[in-house]
Amino acid sequence: MAMTAIAPAITKTTSRVAQKSTRAALRIVADASAGKQADRRFFARFITVLGAFFLMSLLLINTLLAQDAFELSKLQADLKLSSDQYEAVSHEIERLSSPAVLAHEAQKLGMKPSLTPTFLNLDVPRG
Repeated sequence: MAMTAIAPAITKTTSRVAQKSTRAALRIVADASAGKQADRRFFARFITVLGAFFLMSLLLINTLLAQDAFELSKLQADLKLSSDQYEAVSHEIERLSSPAVLAHEAQKLGMKPSLTPTFLNLDVPRG
């Protein structure tokens, strides 16, 4: 069999495949000649509904953020109150642990100041 004898069969096959693929592609595309088109009222309703949905979403997000802002301001006020209380307690502890107050409290308990204080020297080893 010669190659020239097969050539017409190959060209017929390729033309059939091309015709079938063209028909299949044309069947997939919708028929534009039907004349159905979205009217302006449908488009206006669609845009209105879409806008209302986004507006409501924005309102919801804004409300949630505002709620968090109120909670944040409340927590900041609580933090300020706590830091003021901590500062007051620290000041009171410093006042009560001052040497003058400690000496006065010791005298109220009947303690007397030592006239010959003894200091420990921990640097010198004992043998």
